[in-house]
Amino acid sequence: MRRSFVLLLVAAMACKEKGGSTPPAQTTAPAEGGAVIGAALSLTGAAASYGASQRAGLQAGVEDVAPTKIDLRVEDDASTKEQGITVFQKFINRDKVNAIIGPTLSNTASAADPLAQQAGVPVLAISNTAATGITDIGKYIWRDSLTEAQVIPGAFKKAQEKLGFKTAGVLYGNDDVFTKAGYDVMQKALADLKVKVLGTQTFAKPDRDYHAQLTALVGAKPDVLVVSALADNASSIVSQARQLGWTGAILGGNGFNSPAFIKNAGQAADGVMVGTSWNSLSQDPANQKFLASMKKAGVTPDQFTAQAYTGVLILAEAIKQAGGKSGREDIEAGLAKVKDLETPLGKFSFTDSRDAKHEPSVQQVKDGKFQIVQ
Repeated sequence: MRRSFVLLLVAAMACKEKGGSTPPAQTTAPAEGGAVIGAALSLTGAAASYGASQRAGLQAGVEDVAPTKIDLRVEDDASTKEQGITVFQKFINRDKVNAIIGPTLSNTASAADPLAQQAGVPVLAISNTAATGITDIGKYIWRDSLTEAQVIPGAFKKAQEKLGFKTAGVLYGNDDVFTKAGYDVMQKALADLKVKVLGTQTFAKPDRDYHAQLTALVGAKPDVLVVSALADNASSIVSQARQLGWTGAILGGNGFNSPAFIKNAGQAADGVMVGTSWNSLSQDPANQKFLASMKKAGVTPDQFTAQAYTGVLILAEAIKQAGGKSGREDIEAGLAKVKDLETPLGKFSFTDSRDAKHEPSVQQVKDGKFQIVQ
């Protein structure tokens, strides 16, 4: 298949490893009659594992929506607010993009999205799950990622049905919008299930030693450990919990939904349960096509890959709904008309508040892989 996109990628990780500075991204003319889409992804920094998955999903999605022409311009937001703002400014003012996908983290989105809102540039978030504060920014901000509030309660209920837990110890990152929002939802979900919290501990993204917090939580002898963390922190937390002798269940937030978590945690990840927005076992044609595209690309997909791929399908559908027009206002109007779109995530629609609307699932780590809990 002939590729109909131009992918502009800053090779920041390679430059970091060589000790050099990140080169500026190249620019190119948009495809004739198509749309220029900027994608702000965390290709370096704390959320780099998510960004890599998203990039793969976007690439496959752009190929699969042909003949819709999309110039995809990927920039590294470095998992920070500051770089996210810089990338958005470039997309809006220099590249004159028709729409923006991303950024990867809710923390970055809270700082960068207002720039797009002010400029009237549609933004489609593909991994921002903070329950509040994202689409509240304004009418140009949309997302295909289910919020923690849409996923965690059902996941915890199913986990309790399987495990029968009545008490919990909680650990969460308190310096990130994403992990803090996850904790808030977890706290309410546990209360609704009448689960008694025996202890709550916090950490920050730069932390690497969690023994003090985990020792306190394990010492309280809860039935389960509940953790809201990004994948990088999550793998270390789970590994250190096992090292301290914790053999019980661990319930994770959305940050656990990455193969990088399993790879880095190894056998310690076995048994971890987490809610997910993507049912990898779905036999729906749209999901089977997605899986085939990722297999062809040599990529093992995860939730973030599926959400990114779906983001491209949604923007292509918005352009279709706008009569083939791809101006900023045209795409914004088209997004409002997306309804029951067949995607890897299932039949996709937006809520009145421009949030995602589709069915979530629950998965558990078994034999080094995420497996859907039936």
